[in-house]
Amino acid sequence: MAKVAGRFARAEPRHRARAFVLGLLADLPRKNCWTIAEHGGDASPAGMQHLLSRASWDAGQVRDHIRDFVVGHLREEGAVLVVDETGDLKKGTATVGVQRQYTGTAGRIENSQVAVYLVYSTDSGHAAIDRRLYLPRAWTQDVERCRAAGIPEDLTFATKPALATQMIAQALDAGVPAGWVAGDEVYGGDPHLSAELERRRIGYVLAVSRKRPVPTRAGVFRASSLAHGLPKHAWQRLSAGPGAKGHRFYDWAQVEIHTPERPGHRWLLIRRNRRSGELAFYRCYSAHPVPLTTLVKVAGRRWTVEETFQAAKGLAGLDEHQVRRWTSWHRWTTLAMLAHAFLAITAAIERTPSAPSSELIPLSCSEIRRLFTTLLPRPARDLAHHLRWSAWRRHHQARSRTSHYQRQATHQP
Repeated sequence: MAKVAGRFARAEPRHRARAFVLGLLADLPRKNCWTIAEHGGDASPAGMQHLLSRASWDAGQVRDHIRDFVVGHLREEGAVLVVDETGDLKKGTATVGVQRQYTGTAGRIENSQVAVYLVYSTDSGHAAIDRRLYLPRAWTQDVERCRAAGIPEDLTFATKPALATQMIAQALDAGVPAGWVAGDEVYGGDPHLSAELERRRIGYVLAVSRKRPVPTRAGVFRASSLAHGLPKHAWQRLSAGPGAKGHRFYDWAQVEIHTPERPGHRWLLIRRNRRSGELAFYRCYSAHPVPLTTLVKVAGRRWTVEETFQAAKGLAGLDEHQVRRWTSWHRWTTLAMLAHAFLAITAAIERTPSAPSSELIPLSCSEIRRLFTTLLPRPARDLAHHLRWSAWRRHHQARSRTSHYQRQATHQP
């Protein structure tokens, strides 16, 4: 918390932000302003709601400190910046950015809110260092709706790859050391992202469709056609990295992409599942020649973004926000990123002992949170505190019920 304390000008929001992060790390069945305020000893959620909506502090500046904190501990010149989006299922239409759209969280089109994240991934660990809320065109074209949600007036529509490009450029301009960028087909199919990375001479391994045309010395072919035409000796069995049940072994092959008019080196990387034969394709770039093993390692590193989402949501409440406005969403998300960064960095530090034990696996983020919440002294709350909160919840729910019935009666014929 000392890393970000200077971004809270007054002591009250600074102390409340600390209590908020402790609440995000706590083992609460649900995490929202009500439960976090009760956990922190407040008499009502008003203070936590004020922290997210009206208190004076800049979530962007706190985000910069989180980035410096993560990079300071995980710094690696060959680090991979991984971009991906995740969706949170929502009800109604008033929450900022919500509409019926595809989200990988549900695997289908649902009423949801989607955001793009940038994860800093190294051999030591990984954590999110930036985020952008995706606003569909239906939102950016509706001025009144944007104003009601507190969206800045100068904000225009941007695709998910454009949001990813903005975050990557901002991180590199801030001096974040990275050698590669990885992403799925959403980002592999965007020419502007790859052009920006090539301009900066940053390597990338981006997933592409099996139908993507690939220029070779023998002509232009679909990616899938090239894969089926490769001889047996072109494939190598390599690990894409360790998994929960051992190394993730696949068959890999690479085909040179023929672009003589452009500097640098480009390949089509092909991954084949050893059991099902299912194929995946990646377009790759590097300013200098690199071996197949390097491309495979970067491709495998993309999965760390899924691990980041799982840990940040399951352990730090990233997806449990019940806020509607632009500012509140960014503040909740930033504090959740800070909570997860604490777990990820602590895990990275604990994974580097002088003599690792063969009888114990390294401490995970989940185990660290369990130990942290157990060892951290929690102020005792008397019975009166819990009874006051019970009365407050029931009173608030009674007012909400009355309001709903009155609104329903007003709209009845």
